[in-house]
Amino acid sequence: MTAPRYRRLKSDRDDLRIATLAALALAIHVAEAALPSPLPGIKPGLANIITVAACWLYGWRVAVWITVLRVLAGGILMGTLLSPTFFLSLAGGLGALGGLALARTLPGASAVSYSLLAALAHMGAQFTAAWWLFIPHPGLWLLFPPFMTAAIVFGLVNGIMASAMIRELGRPPRRDGHEAA
Repeated sequence: MTAPRYRRLKSDRDDLRIATLAALALAIHVAEAALPSPLPGIKPGLANIITVAACWLYGWRVAVWITVLRVLAGGILMGTLLSPTFFLSLAGGLGALGGLALARTLPGASAVSYSLLAALAHMGAQFTAAWWLFIPHPGLWLLFPPFMTAAIVFGLVNGIMASAMIRELGRPPRRDGHEAA
């Protein structure tokens, strides 16, 4: 019997970047879940700051990886994997990715535009999933306007924070070891 051959996996900067950003988004996601909500079901979605900045700086595919890893790992860590919460989170994440894909096609779109479209698509996808999977009752749609209002507010705030992150991450590092001014 021969010894098994192991193929060494290659890791490159893109993998490290995705892993780092996904871990940061996951940490924010889990921390935010522990905070009390201003209104039931409404959260600021701070982890999406990372996704928007990543989409802006590194492209949509990186944003997809970050979102999928965050939703899956978040479901495992918080014990919600394959629960209604998980499916609503997944629907919202996929909706937000659709919003980011749309934003990338708009000429002159800013990071705030990215965030706003992602937030609105996220909320729309979550309500649609809730309707199809869990609550096919017309009363559900009475909650839609206040939730979309919250999505607009948090989308704008998160977009402003993503813009600041993009400014910081987009700066090339100085060779002398000092931070750029």
